[in-house]
Amino acid sequence: MDDSVGHHCGLAGTYNVPDAAARCYMGLFALQHRGQESAGIAVSDGKQVRTRKAMGLVTEVFSKADLDALSGHISIGHVRYSTTGSSRLANVQPLTIDTAHGQIAVAHNGNLVNARTLRDEFEAHGSIFQTSTDSEVIVHLLAQPEFRTYEEGLLGSLPRILGAYSFIFMTPDKLMAARDPQGFRPLVLGRITVPGQLGSIGEGWMIASETCALDQAGAVFEREIEPGELVVIDAEGLRSRRFAKPRPAHCMFEHVYFARPDSRIFGDYVHEVRLRLGGRLAREHPVQADVVTGVPDSGNVAAQGFARASGIPFDFGFIRSHYVGRSFIKPEQMQREQVVDMKFNAVRSVVDGKRVVVVDDSLVRGTTFRRQAKLLREAGATEIHLRISCPPTRHACYYGIDFLSRGELIAGRLKTVEAIREYLGIESLGYLSVEGLLSVVSQPKAHYCTACWAGEYPVPPVDVMDKLGMEKC
Repeated sequence: MDDSVGHHCGLAGTYNVPDAAARCYMGLFALQHRGQESAGIAVSDGKQVRTRKAMGLVTEVFSKADLDALSGHISIGHVRYSTTGSSRLANVQPLTIDTAHGQIAVAHNGNLVNARTLRDEFEAHGSIFQTSTDSEVIVHLLAQPEFRTYEEGLLGSLPRILGAYSFIFMTPDKLMAARDPQGFRPLVLGRITVPGQLGSIGEGWMIASETCALDQAGAVFEREIEPGELVVIDAEGLRSRRFAKPRPAHCMFEHVYFARPDSRIFGDYVHEVRLRLGGRLAREHPVQADVVTGVPDSGNVAAQGFARASGIPFDFGFIRSHYVGRSFIKPEQMQREQVVDMKFNAVRSVVDGKRVVVVDDSLVRGTTFRRQAKLLREAGATEIHLRISCPPTRHACYYGIDFLSRGELIAGRLKTVEAIREYLGIESLGYLSVEGLLSVVSQPKAHYCTACWAGEYPVPPVDVMDKLGMEKC
């Protein structure tokens, strides 16, 4: 497998917007980096919920005719990368169901660490699950007869689920959103000003995983949904309810790799954080070299930060083709390696005869960079010095990142930095320290999750299972 890491999912939803489906589409288009397996949108006109979802990218799933058919002023949308449950149509979100409380649609970003236990409890009492995702658990919790409304059901159910969750819910007349007490994944609120009848101006709302989706859809950033907060938007306006005390543990990998550089998450602009990561990396691991380059696209900003701090010129040493599929889905290792060679090419005029510093956001499995180093050598690089803008990834993630076994991780297998350097066949290797990582963000250090690097889990997993664990029912 290559060094790619699965971005869990992206969410978007709107309220009181006449072109709800189109705005949701634009939001999902901006969030495509968070999931490329499937996409879905559900829209309500106040009475009926209509849904369109399928496997594929946002532009492949929705035509203009599809969006025109999704008439209504409330919407909820989802792009998926599967980390629990296989990549198949039944697992595509939003999940839309009917209960005694009426219709509800659900979109989820994150991973629940007690989903297997809760599912076993429901199935023991006769419940039937339609998907193999962890997300469906919340639907069964909400359908319990003791809850009179979905809002009451969420306040009673959310404390029972553990792990990472940013949820958006839609009923025929409401849009609701909730974020786990740790705030592992980002979730933001924006305002949309829309023309009303007779020239009046109405107020619409949008909720999304990242602020880049608000920008794309014409919404203005208002604030983040707080950890442990339930937001309800209906005809009475917007109101906030608390279902848990905040215990912030924001995922630092969002800043390192997942989030788009033009987004603002956890109180910081991602682009600025990555520049500071690169600058700190240059100070922790200086090197004599002729040129700095990034592994495109996610390593480019940190590489610029490294170059500025070190005084070594920055240039584009790699060209990446955006028309090649993700190499980790190829079944044969030879095919994966061929796809890496098709995806990247070294720029000979930049690296020939040069000592090259390559900056990347992370080194997960190592296979891809080993091939990239070979490309640099063939293009004439005399020395290769790899710098990684996060610490060695040694531990499994249970909160929505697609690596669950230490055996998958090069730093988990080879243990030492020197052993990894030898495996990669390069002159030097330097990782950013945990202290350096946390020095470039604005919130207290205790407010971030660094479990994949340090091995300390803010929410200990109840159920440890692989990606297909919910399939084995």
